[in-house]
Amino acid sequence: MLLAWDAATVRAAEEPLLAAGVPLMDRAAFALSVIVARELLERRGRVGGARVVLLVGPGNNGGDTLFAGAYLAARGAAVTAVLAAERVHDEGLAALVAAGGRAARVGPDEGARLAAGADVLLDGLLGIGARGGLRGTARDLVGALAPARPRPFVVAVDVPSGIGIDDGTVPGEVLPADLAVTFGGAKPGLLLPPAAGLVGRVEVVDVGLSLPRDEAAVTRLGAADVAAAWPVPTADDHKYRRGVLGVVAGTSTYPGAAVLVCRAAVRAGVGMVRYLGDVGSAVVAAHPEVVTGEGQVQAWVLGPGVDAHDEAQAARIAAALRSGLPAVVDAGALPHLPERVGPHVVLTPHAGELVRLLAARGVAAERDEVAAAPLAVAREAHELTGATVLLKGAVTVVVGPGAVHTQAEAPAWLATAGAGDVLAGLLGALLAGRSSDVLAEPTLAARLAAVAASVHGRAAHAANPGGPVSASTVADALPATVAGLLRDAGR
Repeated sequence: MLLAWDAATVRAAEEPLLAAGVPLMDRAAFALSVIVARELLERRGRVGGARVVLLVGPGNNGGDTLFAGAYLAARGAAVTAVLAAERVHDEGLAALVAAGGRAARVGPDEGARLAAGADVLLDGLLGIGARGGLRGTARDLVGALAPARPRPFVVAVDVPSGIGIDDGTVPGEVLPADLAVTFGGAKPGLLLPPAAGLVGRVEVVDVGLSLPRDEAAVTRLGAADVAAAWPVPTADDHKYRRGVLGVVAGTSTYPGAAVLVCRAAVRAGVGMVRYLGDVGSAVVAAHPEVVTGEGQVQAWVLGPGVDAHDEAQAARIAAALRSGLPAVVDAGALPHLPERVGPHVVLTPHAGELVRLLAARGVAAERDEVAAAPLAVAREAHELTGATVLLKGAVTVVVGPGAVHTQAEAPAWLATAGAGDVLAGLLGALLAGRSSDVLAEPTLAARLAAVAASVHGRAAHAANPGGPVSASTVADALPATVAGLLRDAGR
């Protein structure tokens, strides 16, 4: 599990240590230098003679970068600091020069030329105390570096300079990072889109901060967390105790949506799938395990492939939502959502559907706004409806009561027709398997939504590593994906 805390919480945790004289900057800088040295050893076999360029801004972030550069220079690296501010950390600069590094105060084009020739480039322009995007020399320097090919390996010091630390927005030029070395705890902007798309790996350095887990702003689940949340049957369970999922999906125009939802739910291991709709024959032909017609259920999937104007399906959706059971509300069911629901109802819109959902409640938004600030828009939808909101995207954002999750396992190949139907069926299976828990624990639906997003992405990788996938192949990869997670976790 990777937890992220907002800037104010991190600074509050630093204050008592700084007051006690704890050398936080030295701890951070030394750890940063060790990680950079490791990357150099992996890439070129040695640290000595490596070309390391530091992009240095004002304040403590620049100080961390300069001291790390001093450590690397002492190990024989050729370190050059490109100073992008009138004032930089004096002690850090002195330490770099004393260790044999050099500093250059040059224009953006020359700075970009120096940076482009590096083996490793450290971005220490702005840290968590900054607000807004890069400005002035720093902005021009990053802009001049953007077209450089080949790119050096870029290490962001704490965060990529210029991102929204707490919300993941990208208000201007940002240098994409192959690795972010972040101190004390991850920052939300490293895990939230669109900024998360500018970061390759995130490595957290423990510098001794006491950060309360229950005050984390964003959570990203790991494999062990996913396995721990998965409903695993015991010898005493039968199909009804394992969960029955009701599915209202598909029409004669879009029968495939119903087939895919049911396929994913069956493959995810739910006890039973019960289908209601007009394409039951197609569903049963594809999956004879599925039962058609009304009966006992523990959770619902509502809306995939449904025409919002289909009166029969609309009536079934309304009845399901009145049942008070956990539900996945997708696509054609979103227009039928009541004004307020509980967090046991999980909405799974893409950006366009989210815009329409908000518009129906008097809130104007555009797709571009969702792309630019997905957390803010998803949170508004949660607050307006009461539902848990899973906003689909390259980085999936889940907002529930007091909880924000993001997952980023999905390959770009997963942007394919029917993938959302598979996600809906997978999530529905989880809600059915843990229905009573979801109703008792208001935050659990959000966690299970994040679990579903994680497994969805992992299954896409497993279906065809590094290559194209179809929704059907992703669904078919679910059993092995889940089994592997459970096996690795000892369940």
